[in-house]
Amino acid sequence: MDSATQTIIAYNKNRLALTGKQPTAFINTFGCQANVHDSEKIAGLLREIGYGQAKDEAEAELIVYNTCCVRENAENKLLGHLGEVKKAKATRPELKIALCGCMMQQDTAVEKIRQSYPYVDVIFGTFNLHKLPELLAASIEGKRQTIDIWQSHENIQEDVPVEREHSFKASVNIMFGCDNFCTYCIVPYVRGRERSRKSEDIIKECEALAASGVKEILLLGQNVNSYGAGLDEDINFAQLLRKINEIEGLKRIRFMTSHPKDLSDEMISAIANCDKICNHVHLPVQAGSDKVLEKMNRSYTKHDFLELVRKLRAVSPDIRITTDIIVGFPGETEEDFEDTLDVVRQARFQNAFTFKYSKRTGTPAAIMDEQVPDEVVGRRFTRLLDELTPIVYEISASNIGKVVSVLVEGVNEGDTNLLTGRADDNSIVHFKAATAQIGDIVDVKITGCKTFYLVGEEV
Repeated sequence: MDSATQTIIAYNKNRLALTGKQPTAFINTFGCQANVHDSEKIAGLLREIGYGQAKDEAEAELIVYNTCCVRENAENKLLGHLGEVKKAKATRPELKIALCGCMMQQDTAVEKIRQSYPYVDVIFGTFNLHKLPELLAASIEGKRQTIDIWQSHENIQEDVPVEREHSFKASVNIMFGCDNFCTYCIVPYVRGRERSRKSEDIIKECEALAASGVKEILLLGQNVNSYGAGLDEDINFAQLLRKINEIEGLKRIRFMTSHPKDLSDEMISAIANCDKICNHVHLPVQAGSDKVLEKMNRSYTKHDFLELVRKLRAVSPDIRITTDIIVGFPGETEEDFEDTLDVVRQARFQNAFTFKYSKRTGTPAAIMDEQVPDEVVGRRFTRLLDELTPIVYEISASNIGKVVSVLVEGVNEGDTNLLTGRADDNSIVHFKAATAQIGDIVDVKITGCKTFYLVGEEV
């Protein structure tokens, strides 16, 4: 045990002696599934140094904000939280505030926090998450704001403790960073270049999770399809999937995100032939216009993307495909936008994460000419949803009368008489249970639907 860990453990023991209560921490996560999993690691680190889990910010002695900078609204939400927590900090001097994640990898953001929010105690980034105990110790001992941002990290830190939200499903990083440099995206600058984990470390982690009762594993990477690049071993993502598919006790495998340019025929074959891989692929198209795709540096065309959809459905006719779509990328014309609508009609996505283009300082797209006016983007965004929504509903309705396999994830928030879970094809299912418990995989007959979820009963 290092001295920093000992310092924090001693500090928390002292707090317990003074107050009669274990110090607790609350982690507020913004952004993608990678950030969610990072927060599970942060929770694991905090557990080891004596923090319990707080139900909300009001009862916590430590608040960690795990930030996102992919879109402007995530940054604005964080700043709103910091404004609110200032009041708590004034009346609760024991309260500690830590910021981490992608936003903190930006020099301008860190400087803004340093100048405008001096009551923030610790600031760190995406590469040194495992250093949190040391940074907290430095802040507490020095009674000062502690900032430690790494610009890169070649070695992947294994064996970071994880406090998972669920006992029956888990996320596993297979790689970190991104080499694609899409012109609208800040991720390669804040998450670094691609680094794949050794397959033996991934398999070992997945085996341990399955042995502990985990039934579903989500494999994470900014572009999982490029897994293996840079490793000494000769392995690709399709081969890794086949290895994980053989793990005893594991029932389901999901993965995200797949870049279309790297979705190989071998990969499509693995999706079709590995019985534990869920019947769903998230495949971001972003735009339908070849001109816009080239400006985005996506490295495929509209035809290429639709050919991938055709290949997937040729080997797995019922596979569900979800996507990401950006509206209003610089230079997008009405003709370009019509190409996007045409992709939606042809690909028939089960669902889509739709976004208005968000200018990110430091990306090439931010300084491109022909920024599309907000009112034009708003009209196109509405038209996109009008095109997409009926297709999503038709796909949902096609499940009525079928029996689907559902992993039960919890009690329905709107109706406590129902359980909620996710089907093999990624559909959200609310259903009336007979014997099912949270964490079970059960058969559910679909009796109805709304646009974005199914309704059924256990059979």
